[in-house]
Amino acid sequence: MDNLFKRDALKYHSDGRPGKIEVVPTTSHSTMRDLSLAYSPGVAEPCLEIEKNPEDVYKYTAIGNLVAVISNGTAVLGLGDIGTQAGKPVMEGKGLLFKIYADIDVFDIEVDTKDVDKFVETVKMIAPTFGGINLEDIKAPECFEIERRLKEELNIPLMHDDQHGTAIISSAGLLNAVEVVGKNIGDIKVVINGAGASAISCTRLYKKLGVNPENIVMCDSKGVIRSDRPNLSPEKKEFATDKNLNTLAEAVKGADMFLGLSVGGVLKPEMLKSMNTNPIVFALANPNPEITFEDAKATRNDVIMATGRSDYPNQINNVLGFPFIFRGALDVRATGINEEMKLAAAYALANLAKETVPEEVNQTFDVGNLTFGADYLIPKPNDPRLITTVAPAVAKAAIDSGIALKPITDWDAYRETLRKRLGIGNPLLRQIKAKAVSNPKRIVFADAENYKILKATEIILNENLAIPVLLGNKEVILAIAKENNLHLDGVEIIDPKADEQKEIVKEFAQLLYKKRQRKGLTYSEAINKMRSRDYFAPAMVETGRADGLVSGHTKSYPEAIRPNLQVIGKADNANLVSGMYIFHTKNGPLFLADTTVNKNPSVEQLIEITLQTAESIRHFGIEPKIALLSYSNFGTNQGFSPDNMRAVTEHLHKNYPELIVDGEMQANFAMNKELLKRKFPFSKLAETGANTLIFPNLSSGNIAYKLMQSTTDFKVIGPILNGFKKSVHVLQLSSSVDEIVDIAMIASIDAAYKNK
Repeated sequence: MDNLFKRDALKYHSDGRPGKIEVVPTTSHSTMRDLSLAYSPGVAEPCLEIEKNPEDVYKYTAIGNLVAVISNGTAVLGLGDIGTQAGKPVMEGKGLLFKIYADIDVFDIEVDTKDVDKFVETVKMIAPTFGGINLEDIKAPECFEIERRLKEELNIPLMHDDQHGTAIISSAGLLNAVEVVGKNIGDIKVVINGAGASAISCTRLYKKLGVNPENIVMCDSKGVIRSDRPNLSPEKKEFATDKNLNTLAEAVKGADMFLGLSVGGVLKPEMLKSMNTNPIVFALANPNPEITFEDAKATRNDVIMATGRSDYPNQINNVLGFPFIFRGALDVRATGINEEMKLAAAYALANLAKETVPEEVNQTFDVGNLTFGADYLIPKPNDPRLITTVAPAVAKAAIDSGIALKPITDWDAYRETLRKRLGIGNPLLRQIKAKAVSNPKRIVFADAENYKILKATEIILNENLAIPVLLGNKEVILAIAKENNLHLDGVEIIDPKADEQKEIVKEFAQLLYKKRQRKGLTYSEAINKMRSRDYFAPAMVETGRADGLVSGHTKSYPEAIRPNLQVIGKADNANLVSGMYIFHTKNGPLFLADTTVNKNPSVEQLIEITLQTAESIRHFGIEPKIALLSYSNFGTNQGFSPDNMRAVTEHLHKNYPELIVDGEMQANFAMNKELLKRKFPFSKLAETGANTLIFPNLSSGNIAYKLMQSTTDFKVIGPILNGFKKSVHVLQLSSSVDEIVDIAMIASIDAAYKNK
């Protein structure tokens, strides 16, 4: 699997347009007049305005939302000094995180020099291009000098994230850890193993939190950093101790906290045993911590543990900090990132962990109800409140400390602008994936003699998104896998036509015969059908041999749905099944239904489709805001379609008053709440706008989603089937690998919900 991951990582970065980021125009550019405004001669006007008033550069250009991620490639992740171009994928990745978490645009800059003076001079010369600078992957001790000098000479937000990111996030964890164990931060004894940029910055910030410098001992690869050791760097001298300690084992005796920013396995179980009661251990070496979570818990049941890994509680993850710190700093035009802003971020994260966790976060991690305590010291990276909590705290600290050039006065309005940014980067998709990983279900694939299905299976196995079961001829499947170098180790393959399945086929045929014997089906016909994968797959789900299924990749949609209706059937409270698509737009997810199943639904069927869709959307932790579409707006036209939608609206308003739904209305009004509010202020959607569109018939729904899919770059998930008794999802013909993986995740979390 390691080799697979390496190969897929190379493919991820090279497929299609190489790399991970691109520059996209933000203004119209379709006519010659547009181009004349964008460049010559129109561009001269903003140039002259900026010449008269340099501050207008923030008014007429993208500088206010543009950050440079700058590195010389001397300390890239755990890879060391690999050079500027070898480090470029990391810088692009950092740019991707800035964009998806905080809607900040990034240019990555690789500076090919190890000379501090040249590096500083280069950054100074290009600084007018940017609203902020994120220094990245620069080795110590040069990084200290570089950051210090640039902060003195530039007047924009600047931060070396390798130093301060871990410091801020771990500080939040430390604040809450000492609270959980009931200790005073001024009294605790802290041992830091590691003396690089991150360790130095962490220790400095801990002192500002209230840790007594006399209670700090720092170690490096040579042991305890003592004041009598010769040739210490200025940074190590700052934390050298006069205590008679030489080794890490001696240092941790009686210590209250261990912070590891070093190498895996260095903190031995016997060392942990020697620490004080309720020891706090932040073992942040990656991928192997200084002591594993399992070993720490086996050694002491009173240990409070954090790591840098996502598969254990309390992950110290820099993505909790830098996107939102720069967001807040940019939004108030801060002239730097000072200690007050870093502390504000740490306290904001610590306080957020004490608040009630949104259900969507609980569902994502499937750990019941997350509550503040030993296993939940810091928020999860997918918490949607991060941007509205950390960014305002940082912005306010900048204002209060006097370095904000554009103070915020209306904080509610500011938080609303931040919420709108959450549509960037598919947060819903990240939540779906995390939820699937937390509780993978057994999903059977009916069309497994196909490269795309097998490639999707490889990804699903590698990322633990589900437990795939493949139906088809084993020799054919393995031959396709071998030909394409696919790794399917351990996956179960079942051939319904194989001799060893004869008894299972008979059992499944009997099941189908009982369901369909009064609808013209004979037992021998049932036997023949069950030799088909399209029938065998739903029979596996119906009998509990699988939790859900994915089919349809090689068949027409109606042909693929029919066996599932005959074998599994609709939910007990359902009279129909309906189809839904999710489009991930800049403003958040947009749900479209019924786009795949019901041709000309009646009023009663439209009511059920709407209620099914609303229920499904709520499973994603989103409140549906539903527009019932037609060619009419609130009675402006008569006809079959508007009359039906009008009747559906009346029924739902009367019987489901809590549901945010309205219609009939045209699509442009549903998609533009300002237009809707201006023309029809009485509408239930006038204040919120719609995130769900219900179509009056299959023709309009199918045309609409295929037009959107063909003419936009929105990420699309679907079709998702609602109304089945169990988890059944049917792909469109020739779906892509990514679409198959997405539907498999949906099938897995749908199965988990329906199993409950």
